[in-house]
Amino acid sequence: MKSTRVRILTIGAALILAVAAAIAQGMHGHGGPRGDFNHMLAFYTKHLDLSSAQQDQIKAIWEKEKPALQPLMQQMHQNHADMRALAASGPFDEAKTRVLATQQAQTMIEMQVQHARIKSEMMQVLSADQKAKFAEFEAKREARMKEHMAPPPAD
Repeated sequence: MKSTRVRILTIGAALILAVAAAIAQGMHGHGGPRGDFNHMLAFYTKHLDLSSAQQDQIKAIWEKEKPALQPLMQQMHQNHADMRALAASGPFDEAKTRVLATQQAQTMIEMQVQHARIKSEMMQVLSADQKAKFAEFEAKREARMKEHMAPPPAD
């Protein structure tokens, strides 16, 4: 039981770090945070049928929150680069690895808080029908994530 819990926590932590690294890398590869935002806005406009007024409100939320997100994304990218450099530098240094991992975890916590703030503000812009569509979309996404996180079959 304990080893299963440790394994799940380890896999979860690794997945969170991988997603954060992918987000940090993706923001550099798609024109920065603005490029990802435009992609997200187009997606939600299509799937939730956002009006132009709603799009403008969501853009305003993004513009207001973007200055808080940018340094966090830069820190995540730097932490990831530092971790890669440390891993390639020679013998394993657990103390330095723990410091970098702790810094990355703190940055990820701040990113999650920012994400929750933005989502909360964006939800206030949606109609009841749009909120229901959004909840359905998130439930489907969560189900797909659970499929990918399923433990391997026992041997």
